[in-house]
Amino acid sequence: MTTLREIAITLSFLFIYWTCPAQAQMPAVTLETPVQNRAPLKAAAYMELPLGAIRPEGWLREMLLRQASGATGELDRLYPQVMGVRNGWRGGDGDQWERGPYWLDGLVPLAYLLGDSALIAKARPFIEWTLASQQPDGYFGPARDYPGEPGLQRDNCHDWWPHMVMLKVLQQYYSATGDARVIRLMTRYFRYQLADLPKEQLDHWTFWARYRAGDNLQAVYWLYNITGDAFLLQLAEVLHRQTFDYTDAFLHTHLLSTDGAIHGVNLAEGMKEPLVYYQQHPEARYLDAMNKGLADLDRYDGMPFGLFGADESIHGNDPTQGSELCTAVEMMYTLETMLQIAGRTDYADRLERVAFNALPTQIDSTFMTRQYFQQANQVMATRHYRNFDVNHDGTDVCYGLFTGYTCCTSNMHQGWPKFAQNLWYATADGGLAALVYAPCAVTTRVGAREGATRIGGVPVSVAEETNYPFEEGIKFKFSVGLGSAAGGHGSAAAGGRGSVKFPLRLRVPAWCSGAGVLVNGSAVPVRAGDSLVLVDRVWSTGDVVELRLPMHITTRRWHENAASVERGPLVYALKIGAETRTVTDTTGYGTFTEIRPLTPWNYGLEDVGKAAIAKDFSFEATRGAAVDETRAAWYPWTEASAPVLIRAKARRLPDWTIYNESAGPQPYSNIYQQQAGSAVEDVILIPYGCTRLRISEFPVVGGERE
Repeated sequence: MTTLREIAITLSFLFIYWTCPAQAQMPAVTLETPVQNRAPLKAAAYMELPLGAIRPEGWLREMLLRQASGATGELDRLYPQVMGVRNGWRGGDGDQWERGPYWLDGLVPLAYLLGDSALIAKARPFIEWTLASQQPDGYFGPARDYPGEPGLQRDNCHDWWPHMVMLKVLQQYYSATGDARVIRLMTRYFRYQLADLPKEQLDHWTFWARYRAGDNLQAVYWLYNITGDAFLLQLAEVLHRQTFDYTDAFLHTHLLSTDGAIHGVNLAEGMKEPLVYYQQHPEARYLDAMNKGLADLDRYDGMPFGLFGADESIHGNDPTQGSELCTAVEMMYTLETMLQIAGRTDYADRLERVAFNALPTQIDSTFMTRQYFQQANQVMATRHYRNFDVNHDGTDVCYGLFTGYTCCTSNMHQGWPKFAQNLWYATADGGLAALVYAPCAVTTRVGAREGATRIGGVPVSVAEETNYPFEEGIKFKFSVGLGSAAGGHGSAAAGGRGSVKFPLRLRVPAWCSGAGVLVNGSAVPVRAGDSLVLVDRVWSTGDVVELRLPMHITTRRWHENAASVERGPLVYALKIGAETRTVTDTTGYGTFTEIRPLTPWNYGLEDVGKAAIAKDFSFEATRGAAVDETRAAWYPWTEASAPVLIRAKARRLPDWTIYNESAGPQPYSNIYQQQAGSAVEDVILIPYGCTRLRISEFPVVGGERE
């Protein structure tokens, strides 16, 4: 039976929908001041720019366009039983929990980054219903549980966890539109939390919120920086006390060295909490916990592609263990948050490693199918029960929209849009920082600061021209003044000043030695070991900065002393010929693709010593057949379009065979007395992100033992 409250909410939604058309329009790029932490919070190292200030270009824009025409833009049609009109986050009686907010967490930033009015309109009914759903006590969102229905999550609607995702959605929507209703809703909701959390704690309904409340905490600080309401700092203390204690776990327990000790996505999403809380209590132990946690994660569970074995719970570093797609996108968001707070460039190194290796391989080129788990050594992507912590009828490594579990179907959309949103940051001294690299353009205001307060500022646009991470060079072209537009079309004649003084910071990755910077052709000193290059000068329209990040072939050791091959931020993997087979499932997993090898995969590298790398490994830039003639765009992340490759020397290992439809147990390196008759062969390695089948952790046959 429909209640009076439900009728009122529906009428409110319809009134807002028809009387506020401006909210649905694509806003002009905003130049408003980025928000710095308000006292007593510790100043953040960097400030996020408003959504829309950074415009993706080149291959990155192509990624987002494929999302828009793929599952992100079509999920309400592809997954109507969950994302259609019955979704609880637009007032329906269907799915009430996390999946609707998950989708919006990628759809909203994608829509505004692309300025896509159709995508904005698609998100609008969810946003408007949510804004109109707030009750007198401050609660918002679905308020009624329903009986179970196959394929839907219709209970636990009051759970704190899905509201945390929707808070992220509303933050992004506010960043793009400035809609003041978001501030009112969040203020009232946080008062509700402060009153209710002592009675119904974070794990009252489910355990997810207890592990993931760092997202809730960062939203509280975000609002505090806008409003200055003191009660928000009280709420922050309550949230911190009720959140799983990552600080103690990282510093004093065996959490990360114990298989099964924590759910992998909980870890990827929640582990930023000590650093988020550090803003209110800047004590060294929170920094220490964060950095020890990352180091231990690498040591006990790390994989070459930047993530860790967790299928679903953490499961060690054997290269046939799985890593969930949700882990990739949540770890990226965690690293983006941490980079903004602490400013450590190694967080940016980690972010690029995940974005350029793990993420592109796990979603297909049309953005219509994905893997639930990926494997570092993946030689068959077939329906089969593997040695995973959780199996979903054996479908977890197959490419499909519904294989594995559908949390990833809903959550995969945030990865690339948020990556694009975090390429550039504002700095407290009125400058800009390019901390993560990809083709893009940024438009904002710089200069004219008094302490942490903006007192004016001059519009500036910077076009970042590059094919990074496939090439070493990045070119930045400046345009200054009110008429500026990325690409160099503004000047003082357009109504603004033609020059402005501000500092520019450029990150030098840890893997890079010999970085070079030119400003209008003149070299800028770069000291060995510096992770940032500072160029503080008067900038004018037409100025050009050239950054060169030399990339060299290197190796790194992993499980059973196996070697990965790397160049710059890219991991390289064996190119394996493959055949595909389409499977139509009738038990809920839909149509999916299986992939089997057609060429040998069981190779060990001949030698990975420095002399051998210099002699036997060679790099080639091919660019590949990657141009889509209809858009003249470049999509680099397939085997056929891989723009770079490495040639190496390797030997077949006949005793290394398939076991359980995965690569068998990893031979320990370096292999002693490799059997005769296994000839040295030339093999081709391509970027990990371009592969579907691969070996990325190689046994080493010869050379010095390490």
